[in-house]
Amino acid sequence: MRRIHLDDAEGTVFPAGRRTKVLVGKDSPLQAKGFAMGRVRVFPGGSIPAHEHVNEEIYHILSGTGEMQVGNETETVRAGDTVYMEPDVPHTLRNTGDSDMELLFVYSPAGVVEHWREELEGKRPQG
Repeated sequence: MRRIHLDDAEGTVFPAGRRTKVLVGKDSPLQAKGFAMGRVRVFPGGSIPAHEHVNEEIYHILSGTGEMQVGNETETVRAGDTVYMEPDVPHTLRNTGDSDMELLFVYSPAGVVEHWREELEGKRPQG
């Protein structure tokens, strides 16, 4: 059995105000052929800045509330919501609450999404 515990995942703190822990995929001892998965903690006022990629993706909100834009649609999201993003469609999420917002992400195919590196290098707006 291959497994990882959330507490053992390193995680990366991003300038836009979140910590991302990859549980399956990049830098994780667990690798899958067809998808990547992780947990994100978005701090109050923090965000996942606008981006798009060739992967299809879902966010499943575990706790908190926020505002999410997918393409031209903007809606409030809260714990229990699952949002699907088609490939190449811009999307963003902002924590609008007073406490951390937690979510799971899954994207397919597996791989590294470029916007993470761009944000860490200061090449992506913190939106």
